[in-house]
Amino acid sequence: MSTLPISYEDVAAAHERIRGVAHRTPVLTSRTANALVGADLFFKCENFQRMGAFKFRGAYNSIAQFTPQQKQGGVITFSSGNHAQAIALSAQLLGVKAVIVMPKDAPAVKVEATRGYGGEVVFYDRYTEDREALGQRLADERGLTLIPPYDHPHVMAGQGTAAKELFEDAGGLDVLLTPLGGGGLLSGSATVAHALAPGCTVLGVEPEAGNDGQRSFQSGEIVHIDTPKTIADGAQTQHLGNYTFAVIRERVQEIVTVSDAELVETMKFFASRMKLVVEPTGCLAAAAVLQRKLDVRGKRVGIVISGGNVDLLRFADLVSAKD
Repeated sequence: MSTLPISYEDVAAAHERIRGVAHRTPVLTSRTANALVGADLFFKCENFQRMGAFKFRGAYNSIAQFTPQQKQGGVITFSSGNHAQAIALSAQLLGVKAVIVMPKDAPAVKVEATRGYGGEVVFYDRYTEDREALGQRLADERGLTLIPPYDHPHVMAGQGTAAKELFEDAGGLDVLLTPLGGGGLLSGSATVAHALAPGCTVLGVEPEAGNDGQRSFQSGEIVHIDTPKTIADGAQTQHLGNYTFAVIRERVQEIVTVSDAELVETMKFFASRMKLVVEPTGCLAAAAVLQRKLDVRGKRVGIVISGGNVDLLRFADLVSAKD
């Protein structure tokens, strides 16, 4: 019997819980992309999810399981943006007060959206302050329930529903790749792959500047790093979670990295060839394949596009910059 924090049954239950609330996002293909790498690629487009990212799945699954007392007290989280918006929107839909601890340099579009969903934003300095300690202190002071961005079984199970839908809609896959920040999406996806396609190779993809997950995977213990400087703001995590690492260590085959330049090239590809606006973090998994960091020739490859929440002026600057 598995001692891991989540099972496929947890993901299936989460899928029922969010049914009719979360979008069943499309799985898109591109003949150009397939020809580029010599494989059949299936893109799970969570940039079309409610609030623009996969994070809605885990947030809603978590708050939906609150007790009446927890719902009355409210929810708090800390996030650079997408989980912030996801908690704020989920709380609004479920009639729960939400407090969000966000970095002062979070993308303005994400701060505005979080407030637009009714969340109270508390700012901190991501380079000098500990967001986890601040979040816990506020939770204790105000009687709020803390739902962290990734290291929580209900969050992990909710994120895994994206991979469940990908397998259901695309069919059998030889390889599955997801972006990797704190590990909620990767651990949930690996749980699904282990159950539905035991022979499928599961990989996480991080920014080069923030390869704590890769180092943790290689060393067998969680590695802590300083906040990485990368355009992939959703993956500026300093370490994996205890829950997520337990699953990743057992269910994931490899963790690879891509550069910021490779993320920009992938953003350009999505915009020009597939007419998709994808944020830098959302491009991580795709960049590993489209920039040929991996050899996937002849394989059926599932790729999770995790989100599309990027300020349009920032997007324009990135994709128009000269080398």
